[in-house]
Amino acid sequence: MKIYYQGKEVGMKNDIKKVIDMFQDNIRISPKHLIACRCNNEVKSLDYEIKEGDTVELLDITNKDGMRVYIRGALFIMAMAFNKLYPEANLIINFQLSNSMFCEIENMEVTDEMIEKVKSKMQEIIKKDMPITRKTMTKRQAKEFYEKEKTLRGRLQLDKKDKDEVTLYFCEDYYNYFYGVMPISTGFIDIFDLKKYKHGFIVRYPSRHNTTELGTFTESKKLLTTLQEYEDINSLMNIKTIYHVNSAIEKDGGKDLILTSEALLEKKIAEIADKISKKKEIKIVLIAGPSSSGKTTFAKRLGSQLKINGLKPVTIGTDNYFVERPETPVDENGEYDFETIEALDLKLFNEHLTKLINGETVEVPVFDFKVGTKKYNGKNFLSLADDEVLVIEGIHSLNDKLTESIPKENKFKIYISDLTVLNVDYYNRISTTDTRLVRRIVRDHNFRGYSALETLKRWSSVNNGEDKNIFPFQEEADVMFNSSLVYELNVLAKYAVPLLEEIGNDVKEYSEAKRLKSFLEYFKPLEDESLIPNNSILREFIGDSVFEY
Repeated sequence: MKIYYQGKEVGMKNDIKKVIDMFQDNIRISPKHLIACRCNNEVKSLDYEIKEGDTVELLDITNKDGMRVYIRGALFIMAMAFNKLYPEANLIINFQLSNSMFCEIENMEVTDEMIEKVKSKMQEIIKKDMPITRKTMTKRQAKEFYEKEKTLRGRLQLDKKDKDEVTLYFCEDYYNYFYGVMPISTGFIDIFDLKKYKHGFIVRYPSRHNTTELGTFTESKKLLTTLQEYEDINSLMNIKTIYHVNSAIEKDGGKDLILTSEALLEKKIAEIADKISKKKEIKIVLIAGPSSSGKTTFAKRLGSQLKINGLKPVTIGTDNYFVERPETPVDENGEYDFETIEALDLKLFNEHLTKLINGETVEVPVFDFKVGTKKYNGKNFLSLADDEVLVIEGIHSLNDKLTESIPKENKFKIYISDLTVLNVDYYNRISTTDTRLVRRIVRDHNFRGYSALETLKRWSSVNNGEDKNIFPFQEEADVMFNSSLVYELNVLAKYAVPLLEEIGNDVKEYSEAKRLKSFLEYFKPLEDESLIPNNSILREFIGDSVFEY
């Protein structure tokens, strides 16, 4: 039998069936944690049975899919340890922080002693290197199983009408449902830590950039506070998981959910506008956030709220302040790097900002991208009146280098992102990055003429730019604005799923398309879009917005 590995045709012995058997030497000695595989562009566990003609790629934790498997395994073992020591604990895996996952227990106080016991039990489970096996049941068998076990673990699968089978992962007598591929044994999760944090705890793991030790944990107080605030609001609405959202939509078509979610965002925007208006010394409002956060709609809605407070927003873009083409920095591949802050003429930009807040008039250049130079046409003059405030939106807006000549008291920084706090269930979180990616897939198709495949191909590069230019500065913000809408995936799914289905298994992006499609199919479609206000941030992605973009 022949398969393809690393672009080459390789032979297999007839008695070898699984990936783990074929590549055992590679897997066990790898310092980068070879933990899963991609077969025919689909992520599989290492016990996948190879067939004639398969194309096989081994995945370590420097790969996004490999890291997802590692984190999943660590969380499974953590939940298993809790179940053995504190079976009555209502455990919730909440959201991702830096190189860690924040978790809570609903019905018990988290103590240092508890965490040490669970950590010790995890080490014991890992040392035994016990197999983690995937078991599949029919819907009928699963219903009988859940009636007997009286558990919530994995019940959501029963509600998925198109799903004929229910899967659970077992290790000894413990079972749980985790969305996606799992390590084949507990021994693969050899680098982890458990720490009490705030009112809960964090599960730490390696980073993709250094696979041999724990990733650095950088405390993000403002981010955690924002996430916690929205989680508390969702709890008051009794919206914690997909099941709760689907139930609310089934009840009244989503009317109450939409009205409440949109009212919350409007209230938060108004509060930000009030903060800006109360400080008369603020002359510049800076807005930054990762891709598909809804920055444009937010800026327009903030402008409306500022007007109510007697302030008129005036926008200025950084795109016209690039340095001359010969001065443009290059990346490691020798290509022009237009995303780095050094690609901007910071000296000229700051000169203009200083003049504007001092009441002077400046002529804003127009950058000719074909020629690579700034031009002045004698028409683009800008000044600020006493009742006007300058609004700057861009990837570098939170970086003080962009506005280094402007005193701190004259600036107000806003970080915006789609910070999802909704969970699939109590053990499976919804990634903020995934929600933004779904938004972008829909918007790129609707307004930019890009296919889902083209969006997926660009996404890694987009994320790299965010990691370098946006996320390191998020804690510098005066306020964080969460643009997530608890009902949005119920709307976006019906647009995104057909687009993802167009991606075939002949491209490497197929695994990501399949993962997103399977996850989105859990959401009950929200059919009546007339309920969504025409100034909603969601309209930026699905259309029919009152704003022009």
